[in-house]
Amino acid sequence: MKKWGTALLAAVALAVGLTACRATSETGLTGNRLASLPDGTWQAVAVFPDWAGYVDDTLAMNSMYSFDGARGQGNLYISVAEGVESFDLFVNNVRVDTEGWEAGDYAVDLASVAVTGINTMQVTNIMPETAEQAVTVRIPYPVILEGTLEDAGIDPAPLELVSRIIESDIEHGFSSAQLAIIKDGRLVYQNAWGLTNSYEPDGTRIEGGTPVTNDTLYDLASNTKMYACAYAVQYLVDQGRLSLDDRIVDLVGSAFVDETLEIPFTIFSGEYPGLETIKKWKSRLTVRQIMMHQAGFPDSGHYHNEKFDIVGQQLSNETDNPLYVADATKEKTLKEGICRTPLIYEPGTATLYSDIDYMLLGLIVEKVTGQDLDVFLKETFWDPMGLTRIAYCPLQHGFSPEDCAATELNGNTRDGLVSFPGVRTETLQGEVHDEACCYTMEGVSGHAGLFASAADLARLASVMLTGGYGNDRFFSKDTRDLFIAPQAGGRPNFGIGWWRQGDGRRAWYYGTQAPDSTVGHQGWTGTLTMIDFENHLVAVYLTNRINTPVWDATSLANANQFSGNYYTSSTLGFVQQLLYMGLDTDGIDLSPALDSLLTDMIREKQKLVAQAETAAGAPLPDDHPIRRALEALQALKDEQ
Repeated sequence: MKKWGTALLAAVALAVGLTACRATSETGLTGNRLASLPDGTWQAVAVFPDWAGYVDDTLAMNSMYSFDGARGQGNLYISVAEGVESFDLFVNNVRVDTEGWEAGDYAVDLASVAVTGINTMQVTNIMPETAEQAVTVRIPYPVILEGTLEDAGIDPAPLELVSRIIESDIEHGFSSAQLAIIKDGRLVYQNAWGLTNSYEPDGTRIEGGTPVTNDTLYDLASNTKMYACAYAVQYLVDQGRLSLDDRIVDLVGSAFVDETLEIPFTIFSGEYPGLETIKKWKSRLTVRQIMMHQAGFPDSGHYHNEKFDIVGQQLSNETDNPLYVADATKEKTLKEGICRTPLIYEPGTATLYSDIDYMLLGLIVEKVTGQDLDVFLKETFWDPMGLTRIAYCPLQHGFSPEDCAATELNGNTRDGLVSFPGVRTETLQGEVHDEACCYTMEGVSGHAGLFASAADLARLASVMLTGGYGNDRFFSKDTRDLFIAPQAGGRPNFGIGWWRQGDGRRAWYYGTQAPDSTVGHQGWTGTLTMIDFENHLVAVYLTNRINTPVWDATSLANANQFSGNYYTSSTLGFVQQLLYMGLDTDGIDLSPALDSLLTDMIREKQKLVAQAETAAGAPLPDDHPIRRALEALQALKDEQ
């Protein structure tokens, strides 16, 4: 049966499927008789008596079951077996009136008693005492409801300052941004600033263009790695269809080892280990190692570029790239690019962030599932969750360029500094910016290519809090915890794919107040997601900071110096730092702290200007973007 969206399932089950049998209670919860149960894979299915399947000497444990919930929402689906005369049912110690329940299926609305986090039900006093498998309880996951900052107890003042900073940055040359915040199972904040495209290709500022809305899709860049590959692998590992210790050569074929080229990388050890040693390394390489960026691959193969210094891993207009793949498809890139790429260090001995790791991982997901990566993700996650503002290749799936935030102004040329066969030269809007994804992976890759609105990505990210959504189970919390634990060579700021806060080691992304267990990821186009398990908090901040001119596009060394990178709004982590100031304030007036902080933010930006002038050996021109960014902050102070 085709999966339905969670909201639709709930509506059908509780609106269409209800019969006339309705219990009543003035002091507790009530149940509604169902014509049939909704479909689902469920957070849990507990069968009483003795849900654990045996008689336990703790006596009480087998009569109670705990589950994840969220304040103001939730249902339990209860199936009563033939022959059951009566039983007691409590949720969070509140009685459900089960008097008169006969054999059949019932729904209990938990909205009035549910709490965010752990909820507990109790099924006791089943009569007759000899009844077996008498009461079966199916438990959905929380879903994301609409809410407000007031609902979540978040002081709005810090987010008002966030908004003012972004607005001032845009007035002084920044591009655009979008923000969504989920707290305690509710989408409590959404906002959008700027235009979907801010500059003409010649660097002229666009006035009166299409405004960004909360529905605008952003190019997520490397956030794709988590919400495509990490989610897919967590799902497949949970189902037993893939193991983290599976060898890559067993998954993609012997060519992964046999076709390896001899390229004398000496980046790590200072000595080239030899081709045979590298082949032995590749033959032992596992899924776990590529997910942890400990596979040994260089950060990029630049398979799309016939001129690239592969040994030095830097742009070049003169050096031939032995890994260049002409007329690439995904399969051709695997065979002629990834399989031929040598490792530059022994797997497991170092951590080097590499796009190749997740290009390969996405192809492995396709081989295991027998589906294209985008189709698998849509059918497995997006459709059941009712997500409609997320896609690969959005222009091929009903979206227009104006539905998407633009990225680079002159294709992938860095304002004319870079050229390679087939390079795009027009402003990119609705097309993935990442070169490897576009030119060698047909726009659908495990490392980049996903587009989404902040709100839909936040909903998707919220799955990490519980492992599922509505009636759909995606992975257990045990599986999730395996992936987010500090795994990578003892480095507490890396999990299996996920970037961890890890004792403040990601404070520039998640803020100094985020708990150590907080995870998320960043994207090169200017995107960030953060998932805070302890506060039941998700924040997604998306920008298109590279939708700005390259500053001083006269040297290949400046190819990635987009003007947007200099603004406060592009630093991503400032949003989280301010957001946490609004949590649990107990009514404290935050104005003095925020005003003082803004003063210091100006001083810090002044230091950066001074450092840039020292590096340049001369004063910066007035129109330099870092000066414009300083002016944007000073303008806010002048308003007070």
